[in-house]
Amino acid sequence: MSQHNGPSRLGPPPRFAEAPGTYVVVGILLLATMVALLAVPSYAHLTPTLGGIPFFYWYSLLWLVINAGLQGISYWLITRARRKRREQGTAS
Repeated sequence: MSQHNGPSRLGPPPRFAEAPGTYVVVGILLLATMVALLAVPSYAHLTPTLGGIPFFYWYSLLWLVINAGLQGISYWLITRARRKRREQGTAS
């Protein structure tokens, strides 16, 4: 009988040591939104308005869109690093 050592995987999980620069950049991108929105006194104003919408609201909504873009870029960077690692593993 063969022993089963847990669920089978397609490959090893990504590791920070294999692409530290990528993970640092992704961390910075994802932290940017949190830092920008945690600094509430910097944007807790009513003016300037944009189409009658106070600054506080449209600034927060703008960061929602920016955050989506940063998450997309982060995903692309991580998947690119995984793909690169996988290609290097098969080329060796």
